[in-house]
Amino acid sequence: MNIKILVYLIIIFSAYSCFREKNNKSANHPNIILIIADDMGYGDAGCYNDQSLIPTPNIDRLASEGILFTDAHSPASVCSPSRYGLLTGRYSWRTRLKSGVLIGYDETPLIEPGRNTLGSLLKESGYETACIGKWHIGLNWPVKDGSILLDDKNRWQEDQSIFRANEQSIDFTRPVTGGPGDLGFDYSFITFGCSTSDPPYVFIEDGYPVTVPTEMPPEEYIGLPGFVPGLMDPNWSQEEVDIIFTDKGIDFIETHLKKSPHSPFFLYLALSSPHIPFLVPEIAKGKSTEGPRGDLVHLVDLCLGEIIKVVEENGIVDNTLIIFTSDNGPRKGANGHKSAGNLRGYKANIWEGGHRIPFIARWPQKIDANINSDEVISFTDMFATFSELTGINDIKGGEDSYSVLSAFFGEKIEKNNDKPRVFHSSKGLFAIRKGKWKLIEGNVDTTDSEIDKGQLYNLDNDPYETRNLWDNNPDIVNDLLILLNRIKLGVL
Repeated sequence: MNIKILVYLIIIFSAYSCFREKNNKSANHPNIILIIADDMGYGDAGCYNDQSLIPTPNIDRLASEGILFTDAHSPASVCSPSRYGLLTGRYSWRTRLKSGVLIGYDETPLIEPGRNTLGSLLKESGYETACIGKWHIGLNWPVKDGSILLDDKNRWQEDQSIFRANEQSIDFTRPVTGGPGDLGFDYSFITFGCSTSDPPYVFIEDGYPVTVPTEMPPEEYIGLPGFVPGLMDPNWSQEEVDIIFTDKGIDFIETHLKKSPHSPFFLYLALSSPHIPFLVPEIAKGKSTEGPRGDLVHLVDLCLGEIIKVVEENGIVDNTLIIFTSDNGPRKGANGHKSAGNLRGYKANIWEGGHRIPFIARWPQKIDANINSDEVISFTDMFATFSELTGINDIKGGEDSYSVLSAFFGEKIEKNNDKPRVFHSSKGLFAIRKGKWKLIEGNVDTTDSEIDKGQLYNLDNDPYETRNLWDNNPDIVNDLLILLNRIKLGVL
């Protein structure tokens, strides 16, 4: 046989063997659907708060059929840094984002090229991957010839001139880069920032704006809480955003099952509700006695219900892991509703109400029904957890991630009390949790001079952070400060 032909056949056979091995391996992996609400609190769903003023039957059902975590956390108390941590297994304060969130067209991607994400990790494991919903961790916008984007310093409320000039410089007919498609996702349908409060108000599908936003928002939107005026798709509907995201998620699932029924999929569905400005579609209007914000929590529940329905209708319940959570703590509830339960603080704060979140997982083939876990877990842990789940343990990334897979099955995490987690407030204040102890470094949003130097809480005895034990435990304070500093320096 000709030596060239022999070499060619060997190459073909080797490639086929690798392909078959990868496909056989991935065939045993569960489908994964990760649904994340925006600003939904620990006390919003009935399964976490039996006094909730919001009907959440689908969230409650998911909890009754799976595991509910009572000590789950986002790594930050606002959205951009939390989403970065979720997707990368790395703290966002290791990037340029030291406080606040990303606002404006000048905000380039936080996730640098080549960094692994949940999307690339699972794609490597044979998954088809999709990112649908709110992105909010930066994109590279194309500009018109001769234009450049300037740093608007996030001062759109005080001075919109740079923000507006940047907006006029964008060429919306060309693709954006640095988004999901460049970071391991096969399909994406997203908005740049907060879907209902950050321009441009246009969907971006596989890197291309689906239309050119040409209109400014209607007058009734101006002045709504948190709403940033900017260019809008002529057919844009604030109220329909999450319905559209959910429909796209359903389309992705059904298309995948028709095309590749024997391979797994990963859907990251990032809903925009119940984020301000609290504009509610008719299907959810008036459903909560809390008010418009509560109606949007109910909308989240309806969207989850539609995803559960398509999973059931397609007969993939047993081998589909559904995770439901929120990106950070809530805004304060209305009409007596305790959106953060009895926790101290709300969105943007460093206290528990700012970053302790609902987190529910259902996988009937593996997870027992109606169980709770008090294990401490964080968004950053999903990278290592999914890595263990799929058997890819040598992929680079996830520097701040611990696998918590055993907790999904109702088991204790080995030496979890020795594994520190770091949290970050909107203003850039740090906290560290190790076992029962939580230390908050420095001052917070208060004039109370007693806690200028810092706070220490024993969360086993004081989950609502009412008794500052800083002065009573100098050794613990010193150890945690040293540990926090080592984590900041990346030398843990």
